[in-house]
Amino acid sequence: MKLKFTLSQLPNYARNFYFLVGLFFVVWMIFFDSNSFISQYRLSAKLNELKGQKAYYQEKINEVNEERQALFSNPQQLEKFARENYRMKKKTEDLYVIVQEN
Repeated sequence: MKLKFTLSQLPNYARNFYFLVGLFFVVWMIFFDSNSFISQYRLSAKLNELKGQKAYYQEKINEVNEERQALFSNPQQLEKFARENYRMKKKTEDLYVIVQEN
């Protein structure tokens, strides 16, 4: 059995110049172009990931703004926050920091 392939065995549309150019164009756009479908898919996935991160950080910003409003509206709460987080103290007080070892 001899396998021999000739152009005459191809259908007429496969030998058409426009078909070959179109096929080349499709293959080029799918695999080789800088804006190929593969890179567009990756960029779309990255965009969706970044939109998720944006929503997360927007929620965190809203939480911090609410906490900030609560702190600035109540002087006792502001003092408590400063003492706990920034270890601020009055001049007549001593500050002891207890660190737990694991």
